[in-house]
Amino acid sequence: MWLSACARCGQQVYFENVSCTHCGAILGFVPSKLRIQSFVAEGDSELVPINEKPPEVRYRRCANWTTYNVCNWVIPQDDTNDLCVSCRLNRTIPNLSEANNDQLWLALESEKRRLIYGLLSLKLPVISSDPEVQQLTFDFLADTEPTFSESGRVFTGHANGVITLNIKEANPVVREQMRLKMAEPYRTLLGHFRHESGHYYWDLLVRDSKWLEPVRALFGDDTQDYSAALQRHYEQGAPVDWQATHISAYASMHPWEDWAETWAHYLHIIDTLETAKAFGLILQPGVANNESANSEDALIALDINPYANNDFAKIIKHWLPLSYALNSLSRSMGHQHLYPFVLAEPVVKKLDLINRIVHNQVAN
Repeated sequence: MWLSACARCGQQVYFENVSCTHCGAILGFVPSKLRIQSFVAEGDSELVPINEKPPEVRYRRCANWTTYNVCNWVIPQDDTNDLCVSCRLNRTIPNLSEANNDQLWLALESEKRRLIYGLLSLKLPVISSDPEVQQLTFDFLADTEPTFSESGRVFTGHANGVITLNIKEANPVVREQMRLKMAEPYRTLLGHFRHESGHYYWDLLVRDSKWLEPVRALFGDDTQDYSAALQRHYEQGAPVDWQATHISAYASMHPWEDWAETWAHYLHIIDTLETAKAFGLILQPGVANNESANSEDALIALDINPYANNDFAKIIKHWLPLSYALNSLSRSMGHQHLYPFVLAEPVVKKLDLINRIVHNQVAN
């Protein structure tokens, strides 16, 4: 995630900000520029970028900003849609007449926008005007929704372009209880979004493409019965040696889940590296191996643009020491590892293949 500053006063601002805490300028995220921009208001609804004279584009707030205060993205003034490119992907929002659902929705939208930021940064198709292309869509539902299933239970998942999230996952207490129950080392809202988007992009980028056989060669035969694989996984658990070939125990359940889990980690890695670059981080991992602190080989400047880099060897060279540093910092604060995963060589090859597929679709 790139860092932004207020165009009026230079104060550092954050991805979720709607106003500058120093000078009060209106802030909003401009998807076409992938940046937070500073505005002044004109008339009833128009937002004019500060320091653009004359302004290249005039904007207005997303309707979910003005009505519900759950968004901070803007829309070009001449756009006929009242929702931003992130909010218009919603098919179902939580029932706001239920207590606390507005806060759960706010949490969902905040993490969803981080997903959409990453997809837009990769130039992946998010919204298409082609009716033949399945649309990425979101349903945010509660267990009490009577129309979802006979039991009334909502299962987080993906089907035919629709990503469904059970809104209770936005409750950190419930989510931690689920993490412990499922014996997972990591469970976050952003992780859910990134994982489920992996299923969507498998359909879009792999299923009917030249990449299907290379993907099967690394991830396995996706034609094996999914329901049977799911039942076997929950009855017998993961293979004892799953860490030698998979990013997580759940990834060993079926090739589709292996792809989705690996896809999620690919998004984790490149977005975290972009944030590290934005902060100008430099690592000296060689010091831990008694190398000279002045050795050029001991210095790693996290200065690559991971969203535009088609050489995954460079990405992983930067990621491994960064994840070690992040885990060490987290443990120093009394928390568990921030990135509690081991990237075995087969996993790195899978990540590399995903990187090549993504950049191939951009090139074409």
